[in-house]
Amino acid sequence: MNSEKIILGVLAGLAVGVILGVLFAPKKGSVTRDKIAGKIADLTDELKDKYEDILTGFVQKIDTVKENMSDVYLHQNKKD
Repeated sequence: MNSEKIILGVLAGLAVGVILGVLFAPKKGSVTRDKIAGKIADLTDELKDKYEDILTGFVQKIDTVKENMSDVYLHQNKKD
C-alpha cells in the first residue's frame, strides 16, 4: 500500500469524523462551529510559533557559520 493512499484514507476518515461530530453534537451548530474555529486558530498560532522557532534557529546557525568562516579567513590572512 503506498503512502498516498494511506494519507488519503486518513484525511477522508478525519473529514467524516468531523462531519459526524458536528451533526451529532449535543450543542447548537453555531457553538460547535465557533469551538472548531477556535481550535483551528489555536493550532494555526502553534504552527506559526514553531515555524518562527525553526526559522530563528536556522538564522542563528547561519550567523554562527558566518562568524566561523570570518575567523578562519582572518586567521588565514594573518599567516600570509
